Amino acid sequence: MTTVERPATDATALRPVDRDLFRALLRRQATSVTVVTAVARSTGRARPGAIGQPVRAGFTATSFTSVSLDPPLVSFCLGTASSSWPVLARAEHVAVHLLAAGQREAATVFATSGIDRFAAYPDWTTGPFGVPLLTGVLGRLLCRVVHRIPVGDHTLVIAEPLALGDGDDGPPLVHHRGGYTTPART
Repeated sequence: MTTVERPATDATALRPVDRDLFRALLRRQATSVTVVTAVARSTGRARPGAIGQPVRAGFTATSFTSVSLDPPLVSFCLGTASSSWPVLARAEHVAVHLLAAGQREAATVFATSGIDRFAAYPDWTTGPFGVPLLTGVLGRLLCRVVHRIPVGDHTLVIAEPLALGDGDDGPPLVHHRGGYTTPART
């Protein structure tokens, strides 16, 4: 079999990776949208007398993926500069919520910094271990955090699902080109 070499064109040329080019390429990848919620005990630094009180955190994640079926493991990433990181750094349990197509508001609220996300999005309840559980999702996993691995400006969190909850069946919410969309029905 003869291999034919083609000259590189602008469409096939490779360029060195820089932050802007990398970000532009990642925007082309469609990913499912999840919200990760967690609770941890307060260290009391922000509010004297609040040591040991539960503090909630939640954030929108598009980095969620399965890692292993045996044992069951999932992962997601969170920037260490995120306002949710101090809680996630101490949380023993998290919930991962797979958002449905109609949950753009949840994705937006949990992606907004500088607000009380749980006050801004009232469709949640307290679940096992005190972890907030969103309602109306396609599905949710209640997980135990088993590893936190520093990776660049993020931490890769590996979690073991302990329980799952099926939600309504329907199309997922997808993140693509910097916005939320839903897949076309075929």
